[in-house]
Amino acid sequence: MKNKSAQKIKERIIESILFLCALLSILTTVGIVLVLLFETIDFFGEVSLWSFLTDTEWTPLFANKHFGIMPLFAGTLLTTVIAMAVALPIGLISAIYLSEYASPRVRNIIKPVLEVLAGVPTVVYGFFALVFVTPLLQNLIPGMSGFNALSPGIVMGIMIIPIISSLSEDALHAVPMSLREGSLAIGATRLQTSLRVVFPAAFSGISASVILGISRAVGETMIVAIAAGQQPRLTANPLVPIETVTTYIVQVSLGDTPWGTIEYKTIFAVGMSLFIATFLLNTASFYLRKRFRQEYD
Repeated sequence: MKNKSAQKIKERIIESILFLCALLSILTTVGIVLVLLFETIDFFGEVSLWSFLTDTEWTPLFANKHFGIMPLFAGTLLTTVIAMAVALPIGLISAIYLSEYASPRVRNIIKPVLEVLAGVPTVVYGFFALVFVTPLLQNLIPGMSGFNALSPGIVMGIMIIPIISSLSEDALHAVPMSLREGSLAIGATRLQTSLRVVFPAAFSGISASVILGISRAVGETMIVAIAAGQQPRLTANPLVPIETVTTYIVQVSLGDTPWGTIEYKTIFAVGMSLFIATFLLNTASFYLRKRFRQEYD
């Protein structure tokens, strides 16, 4: 009886610790959201929400102040599109090869090596983009600025490859072997089986990995802060300097902007905008995963 009683007490203690850990993470998230919310409301007490969403200039640190978020999101979108154009085909092709074609020995070697890219510090990627990729591209594209969106976008894509490749490969590998065998039994080739049977069956996991990669690109800071420049502009030209949402937050946070001023409050409004964008992406990932999982269950 004493042993059972002691065991129950230990289990309750462990459950309480686990509950407190979960509660701490929830409270931390709530605290972050509340800080962003209150400061953002204070910011919009001085700046029009309509102007914030529609103005095409972002110059809160200049004498002639404009608070249009569009140039920052344009820079973020531009680098994200470039990154996904690099990461998406390479990551998915790698995932299909590792899941459907590679032998177990090759898979056990290539996959960990590929995932090493995810462990490289982003500041290293940033300097790699600035001192290697940019000069290389300048030799190929005369007139390209030393700070631009193309170079960090490409390097961000390289950084995201392991995320898409690893998670997509796990989703493909989890597809039941019976689906593959059934497809091959009716005369389909290995490639047809991979693209028309296995890929659709794993689409929920693949879509989640892609959206996670997009979220990673949207939230990236150091690469664009080092190699993209700090010139907010509403442009789709990848050869000129741009500024992203995260880069601006770093610029103000580490600068000489006085705390409590309207210029300082902009980082909370920008941060809330970034939070909403990533929240919508994560919600879309959850919806796609749930929808396609129901279709293939």
